[in-house]
Amino acid sequence: MSAGVGIRRLFVANRGEIAVRIIQACHKLGVETVVGVSEADRQSLAARMADRAICIGPAPAAESYLRMEIVVMAAKGTGCDAIHPGYGFLAERAGFQRLSVEHGLKFVGPSAAAIEAMGDKLQARCIATELGVPTVPGTDHVKAAHEAFDFGRRAGYPFMLKAAAGGGGRGMRIVRSPDEIGPAFESASAEARAAFGDPTLYIERYIERARHIEIQLMADAFGNIVHLCERDCSTQRRHQKLIEEAPSPVIDQQLRERMAAAAIRLASHVGYMSAGTVEFILDTDSGEFYFLEMNTRIQVEHPVTEMITGVDLVAEQIRVAGGAPLSVAQNDVQIDGHAIECRINAESADHGFMPCPGKITEWAPPTGDGIRVDSHCYPGYFVPPFYDSMIAKLIVHGRDRDDAISEMARALGSFKVAGVHTTIPFHQAVLAHPDFRHSRVTTRWVEEQFMAKTRQAENVA
Repeated sequence: MSAGVGIRRLFVANRGEIAVRIIQACHKLGVETVVGVSEADRQSLAARMADRAICIGPAPAAESYLRMEIVVMAAKGTGCDAIHPGYGFLAERAGFQRLSVEHGLKFVGPSAAAIEAMGDKLQARCIATELGVPTVPGTDHVKAAHEAFDFGRRAGYPFMLKAAAGGGGRGMRIVRSPDEIGPAFESASAEARAAFGDPTLYIERYIERARHIEIQLMADAFGNIVHLCERDCSTQRRHQKLIEEAPSPVIDQQLRERMAAAAIRLASHVGYMSAGTVEFILDTDSGEFYFLEMNTRIQVEHPVTEMITGVDLVAEQIRVAGGAPLSVAQNDVQIDGHAIECRINAESADHGFMPCPGKITEWAPPTGDGIRVDSHCYPGYFVPPFYDSMIAKLIVHGRDRDDAISEMARALGSFKVAGVHTTIPFHQAVLAHPDFRHSRVTTRWVEEQFMAKTRQAENVA
């Protein structure tokens, strides 16, 4: 066992940049690593960095990264005593947590009970209501389209159909009139079934001018829970986050404390341990906030929190899973400056964000003080078509938000990638827009304002 960690060898049950990030944290802690890779990831950076890599199946995730029995057996067969699921894939599967623990592996994450309690969006809403945490007005599950018609008559429009077992923007449809209910219900339930194996939907009132604010939590097995302030993830497209920043430019200290207290109340109620994020919707017109969901895992956007607090969240996850108490108390958490993260995807924003797999012929990420690049790519790396198209996260830290925006603009300008299309030009255009610079972005701004005006300008030209 590594001193003070309680874990000797950890199995990384993920791929891409988060696998690299976990391996880096393990190296920092003196923990050995084994990474499970698909046939498409044999030459990945994670496979090169880990102490050992083992193939767990063919390229499709359903035949490799999502086969929990194979993953657990690979961890046991390589002598690991812990397993880290990262995000996505099996990270929020209670059955995976149970299977890991049943085979004597320490699971770097919360208990199966906590995953189940907060993973079901309807159950999580009920828990929030019981604890006095405000939730968006809505319903429990709706089994047929006529129930959505009834809600529309009672509560009015617009409202949103949402997958009860979902996340990541899938199984969600905005309904603005009765005519849209039938097609929206059918497509949302079909997407929910395909993505999560559960077509169950529920309804929430749709807030037109919303910002997405989330509170980062860290908890140990001794009942200690701290919040590490908030992130603003309002710059989205189709409910998928594109740019995240911390702290939020529209949150004051009083509102921060109220939201953090609500998040801690939820986590404490379910006996939460490890890193977790409680997401809220902020109604910019009324100033009220509402519970959205809890993500029972590390988040893609965790680096912006690390940049402003100095807390290594992944290392803290591993230490806590090994039985150690939190190394940071609430009074230790201080906000230092401002951080912004841009998700760099191998996509063409000019062609509907179409994924662009292929060989990277040039890869020269920016460097310098206050710049961080989390990535699994290198010159000659082939971006496979089987997985998420994110190839890097570019994170910058500045004295304040204006400084961070300027630093991000410079970093994007010096990020050289060839061989595949990327979303770097899209991010440059967003950062240069007055609405972003003056914090006028909402969760629908990219689609309804930025991209709509961009298309109009192109048509005029």
